[in-house]
Amino acid sequence: MSSVERSRLTYAFDAYCGWCYGFGPALHEFAATNADRIELRVLSGGLFTGPRALPVAAYPHIPGANERIAQLTGVTFGDGYRAALADKTVVMDSTDAATGLVALRSQPGANALDAAAAMQRAWYIDGRSLSDAQVYRDLADELGLDADAVAAAYASPATRTAAEADFLQIRRLGVDSYPTLLLHTTHGTDRLGGPVSSADALTHALDQHLATAPAA
Repeated sequence: MSSVERSRLTYAFDAYCGWCYGFGPALHEFAATNADRIELRVLSGGLFTGPRALPVAAYPHIPGANERIAQLTGVTFGDGYRAALADKTVVMDSTDAATGLVALRSQPGANALDAAAAMQRAWYIDGRSLSDAQVYRDLADELGLDADAVAAAYASPATRTAAEADFLQIRRLGVDSYPTLLLHTTHGTDRLGGPVSSADALTHALDQHLATAPAA
């Protein structure tokens, strides 16, 4: 592979996916380590949409899953998030969250992976609903983006349509669980690692795949 060719990868995630939150630090390290040879796009999968967009009380398994995520990945869950779980009324709506990701990542200079991580911190640390438009203004400021432009994008029907297109792309790729990291090759797609993979393991997996299947 020449110096100008980059491997194309897709990260299928959901902002309300605890395992994605746990996977985030390793993925960020992997992306930074391999920045000169990969192009990574971040797409939302739509974990809690339609009839599944319900208050957290509808998913009593979440606290137990969080304990396991913390144990296996080392991430921490914030007091604000624990308060939101205890309150039980916050609705997890992945379509709203996916719209927010599109609004952030579409701005000049935006980094989609950083935007995804900032959204997950807003929820898993601060317990802020990702259906709250003010959250995206605050995240825009945090990420050095134009808050007015992000807010306008979040409110735009076209942005919601783009978010729903993410869901369709993920389904077409055959992804049915999150997080999923895919490498696009000349013969299709290959999955790299899993939810508890380290950055080194992801890099090793990339090396192995590229040795046998050069990226498209």
